[in-house]
Amino acid sequence: MFQTRERMPRAELRTRHERCRSLLRALLPDAGGILISGYPAIYYFSGTMAAGVFWLPLEGEPVLAVRKAMERAALESPLENLVSYRSFKELPSLFAAAGSPLPDTVALDKAGVSWEQGELLASRLPVRTFLAGDDVMGRTRTLKSSWELAKIREAGKRHHQSLRRLLPARIRPGMTEMDVARTLWDIFFSLDHCGALPAGMPGAGVFLGNITAGENGNYPTAYNGPLGLEGAHPASPLMASQTTRWARGEVLLADTGFSFEGYLTDKTDTYFAGRREDIPPLVQQAQDVTEAIEAHCADLLKPGAIPAAIYAESLRMAEDAGFAKGFMGFGGNKVPFLGHGIGLTISEWPIIARGFTEPLQCGMTIALEPKIGLPGIGMVGTENTYEITENGPFCLTGTDRGIICVDDDAA
Repeated sequence: MFQTRERMPRAELRTRHERCRSLLRALLPDAGGILISGYPAIYYFSGTMAAGVFWLPLEGEPVLAVRKAMERAALESPLENLVSYRSFKELPSLFAAAGSPLPDTVALDKAGVSWEQGELLASRLPVRTFLAGDDVMGRTRTLKSSWELAKIREAGKRHHQSLRRLLPARIRPGMTEMDVARTLWDIFFSLDHCGALPAGMPGAGVFLGNITAGENGNYPTAYNGPLGLEGAHPASPLMASQTTRWARGEVLLADTGFSFEGYLTDKTDTYFAGRREDIPPLVQQAQDVTEAIEAHCADLLKPGAIPAAIYAESLRMAEDAGFAKGFMGFGGNKVPFLGHGIGLTISEWPIIARGFTEPLQCGMTIALEPKIGLPGIGMVGTENTYEITENGPFCLTGTDRGIICVDDDAA
């Protein structure tokens, strides 16, 4: 009686499984397979966001073990081997019965499980050694298929429409950050935003993104990003402040993610409360630098390019322009990267940073987010999501990078 909105193609899953197996053989040759229970990785490998465990052996058929809502898993997943369980201790016999027994050494998505769950798994399964399989999973997911790219491209179109075309007409100086956030949520949901923005980092939460006005752009934040954020409350330092108002003559940044059918784009736009001729020269100068950095580094997003070298270029440009101190965060907010991969989570492999020396490849999707913190002013900057193609980078979230002026005196 129930129907699923979408069923992932079986060929899509097979391609993912084989790529993961190839990486397991290369990076973790002792592992006989990978066991996955974290979100959204379990969706990536099974086609359903099941409450359970997914087992991908090096040899044999994959098995999805479901603790709850087997009916839903059967509707959504094209996998042939779906089994029900109530306790982890049942898994070895279930996997063996499916023809894919657990070996002595198994890779595990350690970042996707709690310490408690990890210890429980270790005590219930006849596995002698668990290896960290997170790097293998990250590298598997970094290359997007045509099926995935279609969703990310659509997310980018709707993201651009939201921030550049629809939001400016509906916000005004004097609104609180939360007023702007609620307005943007209304726009996002009207364009089928899915709501969830998985961060891809243990303990990190993202809700809508960051909406910051004025000096709040430098507000101390524990989130691993350059843009400061006061947020709603110390207990929930997310999204926006209910009390900070966007005043005339101030900048406001909207650093947000758009989720379309589970796949994300990341985008930042800078708004100014007033006329373009009233933008302070320092604000415009800093914004021009971030736009130049994004444009130059985006041109470098080609197959074979080295992420660390692109990051070094961004540091050089910020230094040459005299903005090294505030580049990628002011004070304690400074972060050591320029961009990041993106897909089912807001931050994925690879990172545009030091130490990432493996060449970029076609099919990767990467967000570049150059920003500059200005003391006493806040932050300016830009961010867009790019697809790496054989012909170079293609911007998925629009090529407009300039400051958007919002004048409450406009007729």
